[in-house]
Amino acid sequence: MRVLLVEDEEDFARLLARGLRESTYAVDVASDGVDALEKAAANLYDLVVLDVMLPCCSGLDVCRKLRQSGFTSPILMLTALDQPEHRVAGLDSGADDYLGKPFNFSELLARIRALLRRTPGLLAPVLTIGDLSIDTRTRGVSRSGSPVELTSKEYALLEYLARRAGEVVSREDISEHVWDETYDPFSNLIEVYIQRLRRKLGARLLHTHRGEGYRLVFEAGPAHV
Repeated sequence: MRVLLVEDEEDFARLLARGLRESTYAVDVASDGVDALEKAAANLYDLVVLDVMLPCCSGLDVCRKLRQSGFTSPILMLTALDQPEHRVAGLDSGADDYLGKPFNFSELLARIRALLRRTPGLLAPVLTIGDLSIDTRTRGVSRSGSPVELTSKEYALLEYLARRAGEVVSREDISEHVWDETYDPFSNLIEVYIQRLRRKLGARLLHTHRGEGYRLVFEAGPAHV
């Protein structure tokens, strides 16, 4: 899942972004409201983590403008202003949840998972495709009951494909949701990670559709090549 983190405190933003990436999320960082709106207009985000106190324009204004533009992904607001009236203002501006600073990073992750579960198509906490099981709460993966060790990026790619199991998912969709803005569209990075997953999971789960993309599906016959 791809997250837009909007936070003007550079050290805090770096710390949050690192933690989110280590938790398998792809993260873009915006340091002010104008940058956030530009990034949201140019990219597809599954969730926005938005600080209220921003230069240029407040997080409340950013949230309103995002909703007015048709942005439908969840928005989680962060702020040191945690009085009831502040929470009400944040929710009324279009935010889905509100977390006061300071906070425990584990709680932030739990709130992100809860918001993503509300998104259509992202409800199931445990995904099952044939004998493949993916627990999105623990990031645990197993085949036929045997655990499969994956890196954070391998897991992120697998979960995204599993969320769309049975569909052919294009490289563009994968790059938008699994990688951040540093992704080079001319690289073969997606193919490299697809091959890594095939080695760990077996070829019959991951099918390549030349010129179209990849499909995760459990089939008894040989995989398409």
